[in-house]
Amino acid sequence: MAEIKVPELAESITEGSIAQWVKKVGDRVEKGEFIVELETDKVNAEIISEEAGVLTQILAEEGDTVLVGQVIAIVEAGEGAAAAPVAAAPAEAAPQAAPAAPVAAAPVVEETSGERVIASPAARRLAREKGIDLAAVSPVDPQGRVRVQDVAAHGTAPVVAAPTPVATTGGPVVFTPAANSDRVTIEKMSRRRQTIAKRLLEVKQSTAMLTTFNEIDMTNIMALRKRKQEEFVKANDIKLGFMSFFTKAVVAALKKYPYVNAQISGDEIHLNNFFDIGIAVSTEEGLVVPVVRDANSKNFAEIEKDIANLATKARDKKLGLNDMAGGSFTITNGGVFGSLMSTPIMNGTQAGILGMHSIVNRPVAVNGEVQIRPMMYVALSYDHRIIDGKDSVGFLKTVKELIENPEDLLLNS
Repeated sequence: MAEIKVPELAESITEGSIAQWVKKVGDRVEKGEFIVELETDKVNAEIISEEAGVLTQILAEEGDTVLVGQVIAIVEAGEGAAAAPVAAAPAEAAPQAAPAAPVAAAPVVEETSGERVIASPAARRLAREKGIDLAAVSPVDPQGRVRVQDVAAHGTAPVVAAPTPVATTGGPVVFTPAANSDRVTIEKMSRRRQTIAKRLLEVKQSTAMLTTFNEIDMTNIMALRKRKQEEFVKANDIKLGFMSFFTKAVVAALKKYPYVNAQISGDEIHLNNFFDIGIAVSTEEGLVVPVVRDANSKNFAEIEKDIANLATKARDKKLGLNDMAGGSFTITNGGVFGSLMSTPIMNGTQAGILGMHSIVNRPVAVNGEVQIRPMMYVALSYDHRIIDGKDSVGFLKTVKELIENPEDLLLNS
């Protein structure tokens, strides 16, 4: 008999939630095979079996909170008695794996075909809370992945009634929630979303955050990309995007204004002599910030490949703790969602974050004449405790000048 335990992932991680079981009771398990996905406040981890055999017990259900070191499943090692029924009569093992499956026709088909409904952890939790069979949910995703929106739209969801006004003497009307209404749907925050909310609030409360703005004429960089794109793709097998230009410009500006690349520790200022740039990536569970290591020593193609690889890992929930630890500065691009201007919040203990935005054709004055140019607003949010206005404005102005004259980036590489 082998116990499947929640492994130690990092010193700061003490618990997680069961996202989904990829094996069920009675399934054959090979040594080193991935059997359950664990969701933590930082990453999703795949837990494997250390022994080959049959999964005989599952001790924590999807959505349950589990601690590091806790036993969550039992695997019978070797070819024991538990394995025989699975090989000889797989149909008899199905009711043990999911007793509720025979209730409806859809789950029976799922068991017979051997296919598992593909669904996000949030969708599984919501379906479990509502008592909805995932196999009966019709997903909007053309690939068949069930999302939380699909579950919410299926059948009758548990709701909270419209607020009932309660009059108070000599004061404002107070609203208290009642039951049985279709006006409000309750959705429990995921562990990742709770952590994001907590950390953003901590940054707002523990720093003297201020934001400064500028605008960048994207004409030259767009023309350069157009001229060099085909050649770049042939040579590097990846497209030349804007992020590599902004990453290189940020590195050059950080070298010129080192306090933007620093952090506060107690009554000390730690000036970082490395340039690990975090790139914010939006995922279904929330925003994550994987890090491009040593961006100062990488060329455009290497940076583009790193960003593409990290973004893919983030969306596939394959990021490791090392992918997100230790960044010194962050870039976030709200422009991909259509944002014209925003004030980004700093990431963790970093002292600054650069916000990129949509490129919009606007009339601007060029050499005394009004021309239509592709313009982007950029924002630098920074910790005013260690970065003065002169440095913050100078940093953003340096980024602006390098992007507007992209050939100058070669001189700063």
